[in-house]
Amino acid sequence: MAKWGMVIDLDKCTGCQACTTACSMENNTLPGENWQDVLYYHEGQYPSGQMKWLPRPCMQCENPSCVHVCPTRATYKDMDAGGIVFVDWNKCIGCKYCMIACPYGVRFYADEKPLLEPDLRAIFPGEGGQLWSPPYQNPEEDWRRGIGVQPHGVVSKCTFCYHRVSKAPPGTPDLDEDDPMLKEYVPACVRTCPPKARFFGDLDNPSSQVNRLIGDKHGVRLLDHTGNRPQVYYLGAGAGIPAFTPKTKS
Repeated sequence: MAKWGMVIDLDKCTGCQACTTACSMENNTLPGENWQDVLYYHEGQYPSGQMKWLPRPCMQCENPSCVHVCPTRATYKDMDAGGIVFVDWNKCIGCKYCMIACPYGVRFYADEKPLLEPDLRAIFPGEGGQLWSPPYQNPEEDWRRGIGVQPHGVVSKCTFCYHRVSKAPPGTPDLDEDDPMLKEYVPACVRTCPPKARFFGDLDNPSSQVNRLIGDKHGVRLLDHTGNRPQVYYLGAGAGIPAFTPKTKS
């Protein structure tokens, strides 16, 4: 069984947010509910300060703190699905403990105030228990894995596009969007990345490209000291969590 992992090369990433848009369209998320976000920040001081960015999907941690705190066991890590962390919408009670426990801030609860105006929940009201009814809806649905248009009162998150990845031929070391035989199985954010800064493959397969990249280019994991052990690795200069300097109180 594969252990799916993602590699993001920050030397190639241009911060264009094509990944954010592709993810939203693929997974029918509300505008502003960005399962695949890109964070912008600056480093240094004027006149040498630099604008930087950090793409941030769910890290699908090997030891996910979100799973440990879930009182209903709605959040779970599925080793039979490549080690992806899912939210079972049939069990989730929207308590948000998982959102507090996640050190990466990649979970969403969209029932309260509008994430962006206008509130599309009012323009396209939900039917059949859905939070909203988007004009286009991906037909894939599996509430046990948090796939589809989410219902009211639940937490949502990136699934590594499991509805695509799960259909890949068994034993595939890498899901490469340049391979015509595999591109339909590639996660939406990886497939749409214009500078090809993203790679997706089996972390347990020594011949996979993701493993070669992590080894050759010294891949790092964000906030590794928390013990969550993400299945997402970053490459390139500046890979790592951005430095935070608190402002001095005036």
